[in-house]
Amino acid sequence: MTQDTLALLIDGDNASPKIVTGLLAEIANYGIASVKRIYGDWTKPNLNGWKACLLEHSIQPVQQFAYTTGKNATDGAMIIDAMDLLYTGRFSGFCIVSSDSDFARLAARIREQGVTVYGFGERKTPRPFITACDKFVYFDVLGEPAEEAGASAVPGRKVAAARTAMKALIPEKTEPEKAVPAQSGPAKGKLDDAALQMLEKAVSASADEDGRAHLGRVGTHLAKQAPDFDARNYGFARLSDLAEASGILDIERVGDHPKVVMVKLKTRRG
Repeated sequence: MTQDTLALLIDGDNASPKIVTGLLAEIANYGIASVKRIYGDWTKPNLNGWKACLLEHSIQPVQQFAYTTGKNATDGAMIIDAMDLLYTGRFSGFCIVSSDSDFARLAARIREQGVTVYGFGERKTPRPFITACDKFVYFDVLGEPAEEAGASAVPGRKVAAARTAMKALIPEKTEPEKAVPAQSGPAKGKLDDAALQMLEKAVSASADEDGRAHLGRVGTHLAKQAPDFDARNYGFARLSDLAEASGILDIERVGDHPKVVMVKLKTRRG
């Protein structure tokens, strides 16, 4: 089966190297990123952490000096390159990695050409950029690289041991520590009213005459309603898990290899 050819363009000022492993794994679900570029002013110290990551994943850095203070020349360079790549006609999809609303018009223009746009960014990403994409994925659902988690385990134990040893020397705080606020987003493992309403509408719109709908069609309809709708945002690995936990759907699996998931809205009792 032929896979889609994708162009990956990263705004270095609006992304962290920590998300790259998860990002590339996610993009592999949509096709092959034959072009991988990241844009920024590489003379600035805030981008130093990218070097090893770019070499490991064969991502091409593109240098763009800032012409004046307070203006972002990186965005302009990235937009120009995106249009040049679009006009080659070689790509069926673009992956734009940024939390900047400046790319909303770029995403809309690419889609006007009949090319799919996948957006990736933080929860703070402005809504216009999210809705300009065919699909939008938040950084926090991509996960951290396994090797980073493993590497941090030993230092973590050492730090814990050091803290224990110092307890006798450092008086305990009398006031409780304040909880660190989590990133804004739906509660994990729980669907809010807006999500339930979108799910209900998607099932109704995708259902056959008997009221049953193929879960794949439901997922496609959900993406059209909200490009950032993703089961992982709610703590579920798959849409089928989310559908079962919603409480508003009856689930039926038919066939053998693979099983087809069909869903139907539960009958409401007055």
